[in-house]
Amino acid sequence: MSRIICNSGPIIALGILARLDLLRSLFHEVLVPEAVKHENEQGGVKLSGLADFRRADWLRIVPLQHQRDALLESLLDLGEASVISLALAQKASLVLIDERKTRKVARDIYGLQVIGTARLLVEARRKNLLPEIAPQFQKLRDEGYWIHDSIVKVALQEAGELGIPK
Repeated sequence: MSRIICNSGPIIALGILARLDLLRSLFHEVLVPEAVKHENEQGGVKLSGLADFRRADWLRIVPLQHQRDALLESLLDLGEASVISLALAQKASLVLIDERKTRKVARDIYGLQVIGTARLLVEARRKNLLPEIAPQFQKLRDEGYWIHDSIVKVALQEAGELGIPK
């Protein structure tokens, strides 16, 4: 994988896990729209990972050079719309988004390839960056970051962890 545009949700999730470094390990270039940077600095779940986010000088914070698409503005929040707009402007096909509605818009309307935190964790497991991912999903839930049960189940199956005793 080479370049990815990130939304705030997965960055917050990786902050909860103290594993923002996974982005750097899995991608050659990690771009974050300015609007997403501002969202992350304003909160997220308990400001998780904010210090790591601020220290991550390898993240490329990118301002939008043109106005966002009016359709995006009407359907999504500012950060989400900025992720899709930046992907289109940069001619990048891969975006990191967890929110279902935004994923659908990115994929179905704009033809972008979408992955989420679950896929990122599976890839990290496959590349031996994580020994297992089941505890990561549990930690996310414990901290209030929800990923649907069916997505977690598929991720655990793909990682070869379904049915592993805890």
